[in-house]
Amino acid sequence: QNSVARSATTSHAMVSIRRAEMDDLFQMQHCNLTCLPENYQMKYYFYHILSWPQLLHVAEDSKKRIVGYVLAKMEEDAPEVHGHITSLAVFRSHRKMGLAAKLMTAAQEAMQEAFAAEYVSLHVRKSNRAAFALYSSTLGFQINDIEAKYYADAEDAYDMRKYFPGAKTKGKAKDIDKAAAGVSALSLERPPLGGDAESAHAEPSVPSAPSGAASTKQSHPLEGEHQVSE
Repeated sequence: QNSVARSATTSHAMVSIRRAEMDDLFQMQHCNLTCLPENYQMKYYFYHILSWPQLLHVAEDSKKRIVGYVLAKMEEDAPEVHGHITSLAVFRSHRKMGLAAKLMTAAQEAMQEAFAAEYVSLHVRKSNRAAFALYSSTLGFQINDIEAKYYADAEDAYDMRKYFPGAKTKGKAKDIDKAAAGVSALSLERPPLGGDAESAHAEPSVPSAPSGAASTKQSHPLEGEHQVSE
């Protein structure tokens, strides 16, 4: 049995967290298409599960339906071996159950156990206050940098990192209080994208849109970056 398995119980249903299998990929893609504006071709899911099968996890209800997932990968050729959260999503019907945090925890534990990762990274839209709160307050991520016009619609992204206990080196994370203040100020201008932490983020297939691109929704090539949403 998977050592990072988790379960969440409510008066309505039992949901378990387990490692993803090949047969789960189509349901994972369906969840992504339903929850997030950044979507990926099926070959990208295959690429992840064939390369890093330990890292992909799903939330499964009592009827064996996938109600959430985390798609993650390793950056093993970087100076510091680290994991990266490609995409995280949970169906609206199963939010507010802590599933996003459980999925993230399962992926992070696998990064440490299987690959001795130094840290985990992710990107999140600056306007997504709920996701930012999940990552910073609940999961302990800090801002490493701000990437201008990261998304296809030219919105900036927070590059966030979480160093694991025992990591040999620690990145210089920027002042998270200042970042939070910026998020609060932004929230006065427009509502957060995704609406809550459980449609937290997903990364674009390319750091910025190609010249003349008009659409903010795109399918992603095999080499693409991706997003998170719970």
